[in-house]
Amino acid sequence: MKDVKASLVEIGKRARRAAAKLSCLTPAAKNQALLAMAEMLGQRADTIKDANARDLEAGRAKGLSAAMLDRLMLDDKRIESMAKALRQVALLEDPVGEVYDMHVRPNGLRVGRMRTPIGVIGIIYESRPNVTVDAGALCIKSGNAVILRGGSEAFHSNQALAAIMDEAAQSSGLPEGSVQLVPTTDRAAVEAMLTLNEYIDLIIPRGGKSLIELVVRTSTIPVIKHYDGNCHIFVDESADFDMAETIIINAKCQRPGVCNAMESLLVHESIASAFLPRVARALQAKGVEIRGDAKTVQLVPEAKPATEEDFRAEFLDLILSVAVVPSLDAAIEWINEYGSHHTDAILTRDHRNAMRFLNEVDSACVFVNCSTRFSDGGEFGMGCEIGISTDKLHARGPMGLRELTTSKFVVFGDGQVRT
Repeated sequence: MKDVKASLVEIGKRARRAAAKLSCLTPAAKNQALLAMAEMLGQRADTIKDANARDLEAGRAKGLSAAMLDRLMLDDKRIESMAKALRQVALLEDPVGEVYDMHVRPNGLRVGRMRTPIGVIGIIYESRPNVTVDAGALCIKSGNAVILRGGSEAFHSNQALAAIMDEAAQSSGLPEGSVQLVPTTDRAAVEAMLTLNEYIDLIIPRGGKSLIELVVRTSTIPVIKHYDGNCHIFVDESADFDMAETIIINAKCQRPGVCNAMESLLVHESIASAFLPRVARALQAKGVEIRGDAKTVQLVPEAKPATEEDFRAEFLDLILSVAVVPSLDAAIEWINEYGSHHTDAILTRDHRNAMRFLNEVDSACVFVNCSTRFSDGGEFGMGCEIGISTDKLHARGPMGLRELTTSKFVVFGDGQVRT
């Protein structure tokens, strides 16, 4: 533990020095580094895939589920997607240095706020190696140094990606320590990282509920939580059946192992007998196991009876909890009770019901007539995301560049003194 702690302290020191320099860099300098990273990812694709193959082989040996292996896998398409995200972030407006909320006081003082980097951000995450690139890109563009601690299942992939980013960053003139990966899978590194108050300003955990609860329980550094995604879709009585079926299949089946996949389906009782058997057949044809309440099991005999835990679960697999509810009020109450406040959607042609749903569902992202899979920083035009915060302070929903900054007050005077 002493050796791990000492190693983390050195990483923290480098990150603190890097953060001081990153905060002063021009947008052009940061963009040049991001574009160099994108170029190098393409050039080193074979190296990345070789490292990823080692992780996939180890994952299969450990018995990881198909959904977890899918989250872990990197192919040419996903590597190009990471490079594309880097280029998109380079194109985004740089928030650092923006002065806003400027107003003039009666004594002539001009008071406003300036957007500034947070400093050093520690990110603890599992499974998905693309987080290494997304997090590094957003932190650099927003002027923050980043310390990455990925999961053991993606260790070799993360090492390859972080090494490429670090090499490209330094060759572009960024300071050493801008992007660092904790070089061990020892769990003691997490504990050590969570107490580096002198060097780390913010911790962002991304992963399962147990990881996030551990971080919240242990950290002496402020934490922005990215809890699990028990995402709901409610099919209102006025929904278009064809559109609803298409959206539901996409939300559940396109990538079931991600946090914005639908995990729970609610159907208004007035349309349940007409719609539920139909959509159940379509879901079952895609390999989805349905776990339902009593009404669902009655309408869909192949469905398994759901437990209380099923209605609260983030399955990250081709499993879906389904319930029939008597009203919009009941759907909203259900989602606020059983959901994880991540992303929830209503499918309806009733504008008043849509607006009630938007106003009353207490989630980071609330949608009308579209798939929950759009809950994503890239899809929102943010380039990519550091994660999807289910907190209410200091950020909520997909966290992009602006969410990785804080502010300070700036005041312009002309000789004023206080009397």
